Amino acid sequence: MKETMTMKSKTIIILALVVLAIVIILQNSEMVTLQLFFWKIMMSRIIFMVGLLAVGFVLGILVTKRKAKP
Repeated sequence: MKETMTMKSKTIIILALVVLAIVIILQNSEMVTLQLFFWKIMMSRIIFMVGLLAVGFVLGILVTKRKAKP
């Protein structure tokens, strides 16, 4: 019983975070300039934020998998 309650609370938290991320991304649609050293890239802020979100998600998965290995 406790496992299903924990799973439900995790699912609700993850769902709330995904909804919050979507709202934030949709409210930021203007163009931005990303400058790294000598590269200059113009892109929509939505694309930039989705890219950062994806990188953070992948890094989070990699870190938790690395901690899980003995």
